[in-house]
Amino acid sequence: MTDISPAPTTGHGTLGKLRYLDPTVQPSLYRNGKVLTRRDPDGSDAGTEGMVVVSCDTNVQNARERTRANACTLVKNGFELLARPLQDQALDFFDHVEVVGRYYDDCARLVAEFTGGQAFAFDHNVRSAQGKKSGHRIKGGQQVQGPAQMVHGDYTLTSAPQRLRDLTRPPSRNDTLREALGEDHALIARALAEAALAPGGRFSIINVWRNIAVEPVATYPLALCDGQTVLPEDLVVFEIHYQDRIGENYFARPSARHRWYYYPAMTRDEALLIKQWDSAGALARSSGSQGDAADVDAPCTFSFHTAFDDVQTPPDAPDRLSIEVRCMVIYA
Repeated sequence: MTDISPAPTTGHGTLGKLRYLDPTVQPSLYRNGKVLTRRDPDGSDAGTEGMVVVSCDTNVQNARERTRANACTLVKNGFELLARPLQDQALDFFDHVEVVGRYYDDCARLVAEFTGGQAFAFDHNVRSAQGKKSGHRIKGGQQVQGPAQMVHGDYTLTSAPQRLRDLTRPPSRNDTLREALGEDHALIARALAEAALAPGGRFSIINVWRNIAVEPVATYPLALCDGQTVLPEDLVVFEIHYQDRIGENYFARPSARHRWYYYPAMTRDEALLIKQWDSAGALARSSGSQGDAADVDAPCTFSFHTAFDDVQTPPDAPDRLSIEVRCMVIYA
């Protein structure tokens, strides 16, 4: 792999290897069938196309060291760390029914309280490198996923509004909420979604990311890119071909503009909010003709993020166990 290193940030931090798409990969705002993965019936990767990856030695700044007045925020930067002790200490995160039935509501309440919108938890992933390696399966759910070690955003100009529309219909076969809602009920009322998608409406998708191990995170910490340092030419649509639909992420090409942060040693008593999409962001409002870096007064559209190898991680550090719950937010 080639080293193409974004300019280092100032202040204290750590050196991490971040995986980007090669600069030779053509940027794209909309699906073109050039960069993709296929998923098997269980939702796991089953082969990729067009993936040319480079590893970038990158300074990842310690976001905990920023002053209160200069702290990273969900609105401007696309991420924010909150003190939020786990409400249900007995919860088994490796039991699908328990997570959906007992943890989703807590995440939705947190996001609603923080944003002032109506929040609906609709999906989640549990991640563990050792769990992925051993093929560990969630009780009643899919296999444990490994840390996502690729710079990416979870939604695109096409897939973000489409995901909201999807949630106005009964769950499909692979949807997390299929058992909870049944085959005849939808999570979000169609009229509510249509109002959010109409001119003047607003919706966002926010992940609640939490360490679920007893020990603080030491391996594969999460790096977060300041959304206001991203421009359209950095983006590449990554297509995800499921058995019954095609999803989309944005992958990234490296740029010296990108500014990266992390919160070292995250505990179970903290919740990290990560903005996956905001229809009020400059990139979303302009349909990609301008990026968030071009309008610093608007909220950012999303934050690129990735797990990364931290040079400061000791060789005997415990495995990272984490969960991320996706919430759709609709603003009145």
